[in-house]
Amino acid sequence: MKLRVFLGLSLLIFSTTLVSADINGYLSFDFVKGQAESNSAQGSFQRALLGLIISGEIGNKVSYNSEIRVGHKGKIEFDEAYISLKPSNSFSLRLGLYLVPFGKYNISNRPQQMMLVVAPLPVKNIYPPRWRDIGLLIEGNWGGFFYSAYLGNGLGEGGYLSQGQQFEDNNKNKGKGARAGFSFGRGFEAAYSFYKGKYDDLNQRNLSLQGLDVSWTTQGFQLLAEYSRANLDNPAGFKKGKAEGYFIEFSFDWESIRPVVSYQYLKYKDAFHGRNFSWPDQEGNGIDDIRNCWSLGLVYSISKNVFFKLEYEINREEKIELKNNLFLLQLAVGF
Repeated sequence: MKLRVFLGLSLLIFSTTLVSADINGYLSFDFVKGQAESNSAQGSFQRALLGLIISGEIGNKVSYNSEIRVGHKGKIEFDEAYISLKPSNSFSLRLGLYLVPFGKYNISNRPQQMMLVVAPLPVKNIYPPRWRDIGLLIEGNWGGFFYSAYLGNGLGEGGYLSQGQQFEDNNKNKGKGARAGFSFGRGFEAAYSFYKGKYDDLNQRNLSLQGLDVSWTTQGFQLLAEYSRANLDNPAGFKKGKAEGYFIEFSFDWESIRPVVSYQYLKYKDAFHGRNFSWPDQEGNGIDDIRNCWSLGLVYSISKNVFFKLEYEINREEKIELKNNLFLLQLAVGF
């Protein structure tokens, strides 16, 4: 099976090369060593990742884009696979598999694009990492105003919000959302995001997400901040689940080294879901998670597209004292 997949990918890359496609990609792998009560107390090399981005044009105003990821366990996934119709800068239409434009981080978090080794707490917990959907997406810009709006299968139900990724709809409802904002010049951008859809198999309970993101990028520094909030309906007898969090990340140039610091916060409460959740057979143990994290790091640019990252996470949980800080290293290459 793996051989057939490999040959299929090789044929795809070869055939697209013949029609002048653009092929880009990235490689990365990490080393993680944590304190005694972390998930990586022994220290290990992990998260080896290969990504290939294949894009090109098909006639006038029609293009395509696909992104394939191969993880450390050999699992092959499509992150994007869509056809784009772009009659003008103010309006374009994507059909297929796309990254959901919720916040800024979800649409620009490849290893060579991120300052940190791992995603911030809200990104890892309030929606699925590398959140994707299948359906249609429209986007465009007028001057400093930009927008995206989408309709797709939406998120499904899991023990945690981060487990809601699906590619086939689990009910008859469609998920919908949008992100809109302004670019004010000099690298400053601010946007609002929302999402809403039925997430359970019986098509009865709503999940809604809201987010705000602000970024400011210059030649000397970068500031990125995001706030996310989720509200989900639970069955009768259970209060609504709620999650909210934010992160602030700041980095600046210091010759070939880029120091980075980030503060992250998460509050997540849900009496119905959590560990051991298995709908419709069993409710979960509930979620009551309040924590924060300081991430301190350095990014060393070995060359234009080769980055070596060093990071230390200081993790703190409310009402619990855990020795679970993490030391992380990553080598990331874009090509």
